[in-house]
Amino acid sequence: MLRTLWIASTGMQAQNMNIDVIANNLANVNTAGFKRSRIDFQDLLYRTIRPAGVTSAQGSEVPTGIQMGHGTRSVATQKIFTGGDFQATDNELDMAIEGDGFFQVLQPNGEIAYTRAGAFKLDSDGRVVTSDGYTLEPEMSFPDDALSVSIGSDGTVSVLQAGDTEPSEVGNIELGKFLNPGGLKSIGKNLFLPTKASGDVMLGTPGEDGFGTLAQGYLEMSNVNVVEEMVHMIAAQRAYEINSKAIKTADDILQMANNIKR
Repeated sequence: MLRTLWIASTGMQAQNMNIDVIANNLANVNTAGFKRSRIDFQDLLYRTIRPAGVTSAQGSEVPTGIQMGHGTRSVATQKIFTGGDFQATDNELDMAIEGDGFFQVLQPNGEIAYTRAGAFKLDSDGRVVTSDGYTLEPEMSFPDDALSVSIGSDGTVSVLQAGDTEPSEVGNIELGKFLNPGGLKSIGKNLFLPTKASGDVMLGTPGEDGFGTLAQGYLEMSNVNVVEEMVHMIAAQRAYEINSKAIKTADDILQMANNIKR
């Protein structure tokens, strides 16, 4: 029965982490560009009491063996990079990527990070930045007398200046993508960093070579489905509960064994 206690405890620990992942998904249901996570589990080592295929005393072959498992563990939390719903904002600097790709932003340490959140703004120097002041790469700045901004689906950025009748081009937005986006490292602030698992970044023009196009005046919202997460939460709660009952059952059996001589 001692084995039962430890096996059931691994199930409770795994479901506790499952609930943590679900809670983080639900907490970010309104976070622009957020991608939900899914936790993966794996069964632990098995104790082989009798191997399958051995020859019995009567000379026949045993078709199945006896193995005792030792529980479960969490092995991965995977980001699901399906697209989220688009929300119209009518903000000239809000952008959504229709398809594959990430915006590139420059962190204060000089490292490039990647994001799907397109809620950009202007700083005091007229540069396009994130809410944390990280500049969009390649860097571009708008003149002080800019009246309006136009962002094409191919990433071409143009501004209409006071006194002009035609907009002038000020830069081009370049997107990055990865062979395995699930291998990206989340660092918070809607940002991702490449890892050895994600592969090197591939840069390109929106709308070309498999890159998504840009939609000005829209934001890509979280891809979290509240109903689906609630179903997962109920299933995790019941799994946690049944594992706790297994521990209670094992404890009751041990108590009965202890009370045999009374």
